Amino acid sequence: MVAIGLSAGAVARIRFAVSCLWEVVASVRVLRDPGDHAVHLPWARRVRPRLAEAGLVGPDAGLLWHLVPPPPGYLADFLTPPPVGLNPDLAAELAALRATAPDTVRAHLDLYPRERGPALAALYADPEAGLGRLAEEIEAYWRIAVAPDWPRIRLLVDADVAARARRLAEDGAGGLLNDLHEQVRWEDDTLLIAQRHCLAPDVADGPGLVLVPSVFAWPSVLSVSAGDAPQLAYPARGIGLLWERPAAAPDALAAVIGRGRARLLAELAAPLSTTELARRTGMSAGGVSQHLTALRAAGLVVTHRRGRMLLSARTDVAEALLSAAA
Repeated sequence: MVAIGLSAGAVARIRFAVSCLWEVVASVRVLRDPGDHAVHLPWARRVRPRLAEAGLVGPDAGLLWHLVPPPPGYLADFLTPPPVGLNPDLAAELAALRATAPDTVRAHLDLYPRERGPALAALYADPEAGLGRLAEEIEAYWRIAVAPDWPRIRLLVDADVAARARRLAEDGAGGLLNDLHEQVRWEDDTLLIAQRHCLAPDVADGPGLVLVPSVFAWPSVLSVSAGDAPQLAYPARGIGLLWERPAAAPDALAAVIGRGRARLLAELAAPLSTTELARRTGMSAGGVSQHLTALRAAGLVVTHRRGRMLLSARTDVAEALLSAAA
């Protein structure tokens, strides 16, 4: 059990961050032990052959693969420096990774088993050059394994941040933290995490705790203390729907409102953008927009803004129509 004391000031500075680098690291853990991450098996089966062809997974892979052990092995804190802002891009996070002090890299590598292997031994001997190689590997891994699905992942984690922010506003820090995950508990000014490996110290002042909603962290949580701020990566809500196959529109409903509009209603089990709906259905963005306009006018869809995106969701009337038609 890990215990992190949070002062009142630290609690007041709890913040969220969406992290590309966290998803890279957590997704490698999925590939290391896919049986423990069954919800991600469709993704793992799809990307693993391409990653193997690129030499990014397997015994002969480079630094990234060997730095991320199978659960519950220790995960070096320097791999996930605290994200700056709510939505840093991969380039910004990799710049922070490359800037890690050599002494920090070596201190974290000292926590690995002594049989480091050639890749980790080279990183230990020359951290600056090794971090450059690691960043290049992460960029290649990202292009193959995460980038194609990043738009839909972003929608899911952004929705989670919005929901958690409302929980924080309604119930305070205690209500938020006690609702994150079964492994996480907040009591007596202390954050308790049921986890073996974590170097997080108490947080008296400074930037506070960073909460990172993650797709690939499921079904567990991951916590580190890299830099000045402890971080807690937790599974975002709605992951069970992430890799689902395209929804089928009921024929009876399609006969009434048209197959395209029925298909859009079937897809809107969770709020989605016009771009994501177009990707899922194969329609043009303009065609999706026209259908959504008609569905809104009929009271079957509502649209609201989240940051720069407009997300559409089906209404209770649409839910009743889909149920009746099915």
